[in-house]
Parts: sequence; C-alpha cells; structure tokens
Amino acid sequence: MGKQLLLNALKNKNSEDRTPWVPFVGVHGGKLIGVTADDYLKSSDLMVKGIEESIKKYNPDGIPIAFDLQIEAEALGCELTWSKDNPPAVTSHILDDKKLEELTVPDENSARIPIILEATRKLKAKKHDVALYGLVIGPFTLALHLKGTNIFLDMYDSPDEIKKLMEFCNSVSKKMASMYIDAGCDVIAIVDPMTSQISPEAFVEFVSPYAIDFFNELRELNIPSSFFVCGHAQKNIEAMCETKPDNISIDENIPLDYVKDICEKNNISFGGNLKLTVVLLMGTADDCRRNTMECLEIGSGKGYILAPGCDLPYDVPPENLEAVAELVNDPYKRDIAKELLKNQTVMTSSINLSDYGHSNKVVVDVITLDSQSCAPCQYMVEAVKVATEHFGDLVIWREHAIKQKESVEFMMSLMVKNIPTICIDGMIKFVSIIPSHTDLIKAIQDRINEKMRQYLTEKQNKILVFGSDCKKCDDLYENVVKANKELGSTVEVVKVEDEQVFIKYGISSTPAIAVEKTQIKSMGKVPSVDVIKEWIKELQ
Repeated sequence: MGKQLLLNALKNKNSEDRTPWVPFVGVHGGKLIGVTADDYLKSSDLMVKGIEESIKKYNPDGIPIAFDLQIEAEALGCELTWSKDNPPAVTSHILDDKKLEELTVPDENSARIPIILEATRKLKAKKHDVALYGLVIGPFTLALHLKGTNIFLDMYDSPDEIKKLMEFCNSVSKKMASMYIDAGCDVIAIVDPMTSQISPEAFVEFVSPYAIDFFNELRELNIPSSFFVCGHAQKNIEAMCETKPDNISIDENIPLDYVKDICEKNNISFGGNLKLTVVLLMGTADDCRRNTMECLEIGSGKGYILAPGCDLPYDVPPENLEAVAELVNDPYKRDIAKELLKNQTVMTSSINLSDYGHSNKVVVDVITLDSQSCAPCQYMVEAVKVATEHFGDLVIWREHAIKQKESVEFMMSLMVKNIPTICIDGMIKFVSIIPSHTDLIKAIQDRINEKMRQYLTEKQNKILVFGSDCKKCDDLYENVVKANKELGSTVEVVKVEDEQVFIKYGISSTPAIAVEKTQIKSMGKVPSVDVIKEWIKELQ
C-alpha cells in the first residue's frame, strides 16, 4: 500500500487512508549501519544496506537512492572534498580550466554513476513496498558547480552563454533521469536548490525552459516527477508550478500553507516541510511529534506528502524519525500526541545581542544550514570569504551552521528567519540571496564608513577652560591649547567666561577645567529599561 499511496499523492489524487511520507535519507543511512558518509556514498552494497535499514526503522512510502548533488559534477570533472558526516562538496569548477564544448554528457560508466545505478537495481530486486526516488541535480545548480558564482554576473553580461550552459546541464539531468528509470526508479525528482538565489524573472528566463522540457519528457514516459527546492524560494513557487512537475517539494524556509494554496490552484501535489535541524536533528521525539502534527494539520488531504526539507543530517537521532513514522502510520497515536503536546513549549534563545556589533572590527556572520552539505550555503560562504579578504584585518567573518544548538540560538537572537543569511554587525543584509561581489563589498564598506562616523562623533570631545580677566586663567588656556596642538589632537578647546555657565557646571573657583566626552550607546534600536539603567549607573 505504501508505494501506491505515494504515487497517488504525487498525481494529486485523494487519499482516503493517510498521508504518505518520505524521509530523505542520504548519508544518514551510513550512520544507521555504522559507516562514514564518504565510505557509504562510494559503495552500492553499503547504500543498499543503509536504505534497507531506513525502510525497516522508518516505514516510509518512498525513499531516495542517493541524496548527493555532486554526482554529476564529479562525473564532469569537478573536484570534491569528502567528509565523514556530510555529502561531498564541490571545490573546483571545471569551466575554469575547460570550455563547455570540451565537456561530454556522463553515461553509465562515469565516476560513481555505476555505483548509484547498481544500488538502484539491487533495491528494485528486493521488491519493497516503497517507491524509489532518483534524485537528479537541477540544471541551474549543476551550472553553478561547473562555473562557480560568476554565473550570477554572466546572467546579465552574457545571457546567451549561460543559456548554452543551461541547455548542456539539462541534457545531463535528462540523461541521469533516464539511467535512473532504466535501473528501476519509480519517481524522478529534480533537486535545484540554487534557484532560490535568483529572482522570478531570472527563473523564467534561465530555468523554466529547461525544467519544462525535463518534466515533459517524464510525462511522456508516465514517470511521476517532483521539483525539489530548498532555501527561501517562496518568490519562485508560482514559476516552479508553471514548469508542470507533478509535485513541488520545499523546506522550512517556505510556509507550508502558502505552498499548498499555490499548488492547489495549479493542480500540483506538494511536499515538506519538517524542520531539519532545530527539530529532527536537535529536538526531542516530542518536538518531532509536534512538528509532524503541525505539518499534517496544514497539509493533510489531497496531494500532500510529509517529508523533511532536505536530506537528513548524518547524526539525526533514529528515535526522532521513528516518532514521525509512528504518527504517520497510527491514527490513535496521532490523537494522543495532539492532546499531550498542546501545552508544551518550543526552543527559545537566551542570548542577549543588544550590544552586538560595537567592536572596532566589522563582523560578517553567515547563518547557514552547513556549507559542507548545502550548495546555497557553500556558495554564500565562498562569496563572503572572498569579499572580506578585500578589507584585510578590518573585517572578520564567521559561519554559524545551525546543525549546532548554539548557532540556532544565535540565529534566533538576530531574528533571522531564513537560511542562508548574511548579517553585518548583527544587522540582516542578504536573505537567501548570494550577493554579487560588488554589492557585498559595498555593504561592508558602508558599515565601515558608518563605524568611522560614529568613531569621529565620539571623538568630538571638548575641554572646557573656565575663567576670565585672570592671568592664571589665560595661562591655563594657553597650556591646554599647546598640549592639544603637540598631540595633534582634534579635541575642541573652549574658553568659558560666562559666570552663569560656571554655576551650571558647579565651578566655584577659577581657573578650572572640565572634560565633555561623547559616547554613542545605541543606534537604530530601542534598548530595554534594564540596559538604559546600566548606562545611567556609569554616569552616577
């Protein structure tokens, strides 16, 4: 029943039974069988073993063969850096060294593709009642792997060149889909996370024609399809639907009710959006039950598939996913969970960042899922790294991968809602968009200039010399002026001769000196009463 339930949902048919679910098990399968991610993704036997263990534990209706968006890039000549607990990351771009015309579409014998296809055939032979997903890298993300972040500028400067690249990448995606189908996959999902980084207009121009072609071919073969995107891609959901996949799959960056409304209007099924890190990775089983119930209450009905927003992190506790599977498959436990979870609370942050960004350096924080496993995060981090080198030691940058609890708390304290995001001195600047080198340089330079203005304002201090008609007063004033000049100081020296001003400052005899120092305590924020009290205490 599981496989057919899922296939019916993908085709947007009514389900009288329950909501199907697909845990996107990638390298987590290696964790289940006690092997590292790199060993797992290089062995068909280990992948089959890990997927079978996932089927046994999580009772899914569908499951991917491999969640590795670097397979095609590696087969085309890009270098990878391997990890023990993440999929590999692309670390070189083949089009830096070769011309597009020199590349050929990979086939059944290229790089690790034989391993992936062998795992597919072995799992198909097992005849589990589970739909097998073939995940194919989307043309735009593949194009970025091949060319690097220069693609964003070239979309404006050399659009015809990028369209040729997209056409080639689409032919790679179609070939990979064909190989998956021949090996026995039931569903083909095109995974194109980098499309979250472009505007709807750019999507329509550079992505839509190739996605339409891709999904048309699958429709002719009667193979169910899904368009999988992660990141803050809400602006592009309409355009994604217009490419006519059977299904749209999203992550927690996009409200599920929004996607449901758009997909229903277009007669397209939809899937998502269990919270990957805060809940599945770092939460408790009860947190997972709560999030599952939230998703089911919004999505349940025609054409909804419960799933996490991306591939499961290696270290997700199995008991968390078992809790999800339990609720999906048992209506009685769903009713119990609904009652038990009514009054429970969710994670909050205790970090106080009210004074963040007041150091003498500019701090660029990049909040990511994890740049080692998330393509948009990887390329955003690379953009920040290159840009900050321009400023030397005036600027420091840090990545906050929210697979760690402290990074989640930091993200919540900065009021960041979507990833990846760039903050400069605690201020959100770029949300789910990889800025151009020029825009990022400008944003950092603007903050440096702002800090310099604040510094100069704080340096607008005064030395007040009180006294009149008195040789000592004149001598003191001359000494102060001389000292200021010898230091090369910009401190303003003011001679005060008005006795009413003497009284205001509490001066009872002259000559006298007072110092006025300016210190900016807050800008663009409303500090709490407790914080203001501490500033007042400093003045008492």
